[in-house]
Amino acid sequence: MFRVSKKMLFAIEAVLDIAYHAGSEPVQSREITRRQGIPRRYLEQALQNLVREGVLIGVRGPRGGYRLARERRRISVGDIVRVVRAMDGSEDPLEDVGGSNLGREVIRPMWLELQQSVLVSLDEITIDSLCTRADEAGIVSEGRRNLDFTI
Repeated sequence: MFRVSKKMLFAIEAVLDIAYHAGSEPVQSREITRRQGIPRRYLEQALQNLVREGVLIGVRGPRGGYRLARERRRISVGDIVRVVRAMDGSEDPLEDVGGSNLGREVIRPMWLELQQSVLVSLDEITIDSLCTRADEAGIVSEGRRNLDFTI
C-alpha cells in the first residue's frame, strides 16, 4: 500500500536540496543535514540507494558529495518514491492472496488503481518544478549565492 513515510519525505527533500543548492562542487551530506535537519542515519542510506538507482551520482574524496545523475527536469518525484518504496521492502497488504472474494476482486484492484494514479501524478512533478517553487517561495539557494561571475 502506498503511504508517505518520513524516509520518503527526507529522500525527496535531499534530492531537491542537491538540485536547488548545487554549485560548482558536489553537495555534501552534512550540508543537507544542516539545511534540512534530516537525521544522518536516514540520509546516508537514502542517498546511497538513490546513487545505486541512478538518481544521484556519488563523488568520492575530501570535496566529494552528491550530484544529480540527470538534469533536474528529467528526475521526477515518482522516481524518488519508487527508490524509497523498494528500500522499505515492507510487506504490502494488497499482495496478500487471502481474504474474501470482494476483497480480492474488487477492493484490492481499486486500491492498486489508486496507487498507480498517484505514481503517475508524482511522475509529472519534476525536481525542476520543485526548484521553481522554492525560488518563488523566496528560499535562497546557497549554491547560486556562492557562484561568482566577476571577471
